[in-house]
Order: sequence, then structure tokens, then C-alpha cells
Amino acid sequence: MSEYVLLYRATPEARDAAMTGERAKQSMAKWQAWMKDLADKGQLRNRGLPLERPGRVVRGKKKMVTDGPFAESKEVIGGFSIVEAKDIDEAARIAGGCPILDGEGSVEVRPVMAYPA
Repeated sequence: MSEYVLLYRATPEARDAAMTGERAKQSMAKWQAWMKDLADKGQLRNRGLPLERPGRVVRGKKKMVTDGPFAESKEVIGGFSIVEAKDIDEAARIAGGCPILDGEGSVEVRPVMAYPA
């Protein structure tokens, strides 16, 4: 079994819409149910955290700081979790249950690199 990071992406507009009023309550209930299901199956290694929208990017040898997260991107990373799966295909199937996919969001699945001990 290996670990995979799930990066939750959405447009700022979609994220804002999901975070207001009754829709926010419904969204949170779906997320909690999904996370509980992953935990019950032993697939959730780290629930992760949601991320605030503002940020900075530090680039290059001159360490230039710009507003971020990524000015050239139409989507922002709203949070992450770490799951355990036998391979990337299983991790992608796990990501397929993510509530962000009910809207205009996406889930990027990335293997966690194992460092030699």
C-alpha cells in the first residue's frame, strides 16, 4: 500500500458559491460523510486541511515573491487529504467519491514519494 495526496481544486467562484448559506451546510455534510467512509475503510491516512484563498509564491534564486497561489491558474487548491491505496488507479477511484466533483471542482491525485530510510 502507498500514500497518495488528493489536492482539491475549484474555481474561486465555485468555491465561494459552495461556502454560503444552506449550500455550505449541505456541502459540509457530504464532505464529513465521505471522510468518515474513507476512515471506516482504513483508506484515510490524514484528513488534511482546507486552505485559505490568499497566498504567496516564492520563485527562483532571487526569491521573488508574488501574490498567489498561482496567478496563471483558473483553479485554486482549496485543500488536501492523504489516502492509502494499492496503486494510483485505486487512489483515483477513491478520489471519484469526492463531493467537490458534484460541482465544477476537480481532484488531483499524486503519489507521495517514499524516501529511503
